[in-house]
Amino acid sequence: MPLVEETSLLEDSSVTLPVVVIGNGPSGICLSYMLSGYRPYLSSEAVHPNTILHSKLEEGRHLSIVDQDLEYLSEGLEGRSSNPVAVLFDTLLHPDADFGYDYPSVLHWKLEQHHYIPHLVLGKGPPGGAWHNMEGSMLTISFGNWMELPGLKFKDWVSSKRRNLKGDRVMPEEIARYYKHYVKVMGLQKNFRENTYITSVSRLYRDQEDDGGQDRNISTQHLQIENSKLIKRNWEVRGYQRTADGSHVPFCLFAENVALATGTLDSPAHLEVEGEDFPFVFHSMPEFGAAISKGKLRGRVDPVLIVGSGLTAADAVLCAYNNSVPVIHVFRRRVTDPSLIFKQLPKKLYPEYHKVYHMMCTQSYSADSNLLSDYTSFPEHHVLSFKSDMKCILQSISGLKKIFKLSAAVVLIGSHPNLSFLKEQGCYLGHNSSQPITCKSNPVEIDAYTYECVKEANLFALGPLVGDNFVRFLKGGALGVTHCLATRQKKKHLFVERGGGDGVA
Repeated sequence: MPLVEETSLLEDSSVTLPVVVIGNGPSGICLSYMLSGYRPYLSSEAVHPNTILHSKLEEGRHLSIVDQDLEYLSEGLEGRSSNPVAVLFDTLLHPDADFGYDYPSVLHWKLEQHHYIPHLVLGKGPPGGAWHNMEGSMLTISFGNWMELPGLKFKDWVSSKRRNLKGDRVMPEEIARYYKHYVKVMGLQKNFRENTYITSVSRLYRDQEDDGGQDRNISTQHLQIENSKLIKRNWEVRGYQRTADGSHVPFCLFAENVALATGTLDSPAHLEVEGEDFPFVFHSMPEFGAAISKGKLRGRVDPVLIVGSGLTAADAVLCAYNNSVPVIHVFRRRVTDPSLIFKQLPKKLYPEYHKVYHMMCTQSYSADSNLLSDYTSFPEHHVLSFKSDMKCILQSISGLKKIFKLSAAVVLIGSHPNLSFLKEQGCYLGHNSSQPITCKSNPVEIDAYTYECVKEANLFALGPLVGDNFVRFLKGGALGVTHCLATRQKKKHLFVERGGGDGVA
């Protein structure tokens, strides 16, 4: 459906939306939920197991969490996110989850429509984002209840969809359907636009000496020269919406604030080695899974090369192993490296990943044993090149080279977000502005409590872009952004009421 037909806000190009959210995955959905006026309060009978945190919550019991001091509440908390508000919100929604407990949330939610902040959430596909494109044969890393969003228990939803609940881990397609249903049942559809592709997000500036008040888009270089004459006003968001017949309808929106919730799965990372573009080299789990499911690799004598030491690489190992396809598993780290993700996963909860880790440790290559029949790991190795005859050259940390004949290769070493719509591809927003944005090594640099970009006012980032790759933690971004915008809205109203803002009382 065209953007213009769906909302009067877009019929007049002079209207400036308070917020435009780019990305409609769980980050964007949760932010829309809170911008729509849903507010979390401490439940009347709830007792948080952290006694210090509970006493702080009691102090502000009459206030929603959005209206409280997030830095004060977050102080002293520890968790598996580097963002303090993410840890705070997670422990309120899932108290002591990392200790294996399944305590109920200490929060209850109220819809307070007077807190509604007009916004649009723009996404390429249906609500749920990348979850609609994930390989369907794999279980999610997190439990179903860790994937849920506020106000709709995943267990309640999934039990109405299927009779037999075998364990707490679920398939990605179920998560995708849940997110799509969530937007509908929470009444958020009016804020969402599908099939939208962003081509540019840029600052608009107003010249103070221009009586016509004409906005214009100018270069950074121009800004540095005439900075004293210009005022930052708002954002211009350009793109197109793909219609049912495949045509592109361009649009242009103006926004006071932009929130980046794109995730980081757009562009798979490459090794940047010779021969990586040969057709037998894959760069995503869906590609590799499709080749396996179509039987293209079954019965092959030559092994599949899998590169990477994360969970997606482990999924690929399991996929090949379970289909009797021999595996060469190459990764740069030592098997004892404490930063390996397997070290963070309890064995009882994630037996399949610990099976892979056990093989990584015990079935490594040695000159004496050569390749094992089903799986051989190559710790502290990297790929030097791929050859057209389907051979690859590996090199060890000591410089020793080995050549192997392959049936296929899959490189799963992470991914980068597509921020091509921002200047410098968004690199300037990262901790290291000379490198592309990545979830682990170079996330967007934000204020820890508002999620506003340190290097760009009125631009926010949340989810994997700021290092929160797990759904249970990215919800904290929605809290931080909403808290910031609600606080600024209050200050603006007070300013107007006291006679500020061009003398309007």
